[in-house]
Amino acid sequence: MIKIPTHILLVDDEKDFVEMLALRLNETGEKVTPAYDGQMGLDILKRENIDVVILDIKMPGMDGIQVLREIKSLYPLVEVILLTGHGSAETAVEGMKLGAFDYLLKPADADELTAKLQGAREKKEAQEERIRKAEVRLLLRKGGNI
Repeated sequence: MIKIPTHILLVDDEKDFVEMLALRLNETGEKVTPAYDGQMGLDILKRENIDVVILDIKMPGMDGIQVLREIKSLYPLVEVILLTGHGSAETAVEGMKLGAFDYLLKPADADELTAKLQGAREKKEAQEERIRKAEVRLLLRKGGNI
């Protein structure tokens, strides 16, 4: 079976971490676009079709919660996995209430990250399928075929 890559936007201000995680994810067949701050991530979302955002909560300037709010406002079907340090799990839970798919504690376990990415992508695909079916029903109703 052919694996279709998940288009991932990785947003974190720690450049070495981003490069290392992007390399690991690319090796597993995913397509990763790096961003080193929240605004850069939002700019990339305007230009690229992204399935899942892996988003650090603690960043200078625009923090991850602010970026999450923008993503969910502008791109509600894009799933977000938050990255957090041990001391800010409460913030990650707040992020989930705002629409994040899930969160991971840094340093992220590779198997756990893979599982969360798969779940996020499946959720996005299911939402898109429901929308397509609703659009078909709407078109059929407008055409008088129902």
